[in-house]
Amino acid sequence: MGWEALGLWGKDATRIEPLAGGVANDVWSVRIRGCLAVARLGTRNNADLAWETKLLQHLDGEGLTVPLPIPTMDGRFHADSLVVMEYLEGGPPETKADWSRVAKTLRRLHQLTQDWPQRPGWRSSIELLHTDTGTKINLNKMPPEGVARCRAAWARLNGHHTCVVHGNPANPSNIRMTADRVGLIDWDEAHVDVPDLDLVLPHNAGDLVGVNREIAERASAAWEATVCWDDDYAKKRLAEVQGD
Repeated sequence: MGWEALGLWGKDATRIEPLAGGVANDVWSVRIRGCLAVARLGTRNNADLAWETKLLQHLDGEGLTVPLPIPTMDGRFHADSLVVMEYLEGGPPETKADWSRVAKTLRRLHQLTQDWPQRPGWRSSIELLHTDTGTKINLNKMPPEGVARCRAAWARLNGHHTCVVHGNPANPSNIRMTADRVGLIDWDEAHVDVPDLDLVLPHNAGDLVGVNREIAERASAAWEATVCWDDDYAKKRLAEVQGD
C-alpha cells in the first residue's frame, strides 16, 4: 500500500515535504487532523513497529519527551510499515552543558527499561558474539577479520546489564532541545543492549572514565560498522575497532 496508507489517518491527511536524515526509511512532515506530524515509511514488520510504539507510549507516561505515535482512525498505531508520530519542537545540542542534559535523559531511559523485552528480530551486541544476523546486521557480509575485531570489542561488554538503548543519540539531529526539556526522536534503531553504548557522546558527556570509556567507544564503533556495512562510514568506524 505504501504512502496510500496515510489515508487511514483521515481523509485530509497529507504529506508536506520530505525530511532530511532518513536513510533506511522515507520520512516526511505531514498534516494529520490539522496538526503537524512526522510520518515514516519503511520495511519493518508489525511486531517491530508494535514494540517501538509501545515503548514510546511507556516512556511518555513516565515523563520523557518522545514523539508519541498517532493512531489511525480505527485505533492502530502503524499500518503497512507506516507510522505517524507527533512533531517535536526544539533544536540540537550545541554545548557541553547541552550534551550533559542529553546524557541525563538517556540514563533515565535506561532506568525505565531494565526489564524491557528485546525488539523482535534484533540482537544485542553481546548476543552477536554467538549469532550472525539481527534485523539491520549481517556479519556474513563483512570480512572475517573485521567480524573478529567487532566481536572482540563486544566480548568486553559481557556481564554488563542491559536495557533499551536509543541506538543513535550522538547524532545531534536525533535530539530536540528546549530550555526546559530534552526530546529524543528517531527510535528506528532502539533495541535492548548495554547502556554504555548510548553514553559515547560528544564532550564525553556520558562521564565514561578509564577502561569503561575505552570499552564503550570500541564497542560503539563496532556496532556502527556492522549496522552500516559496507559504506565509507562503516569502514571508517571499523578502522577504529582495534584488535586485542
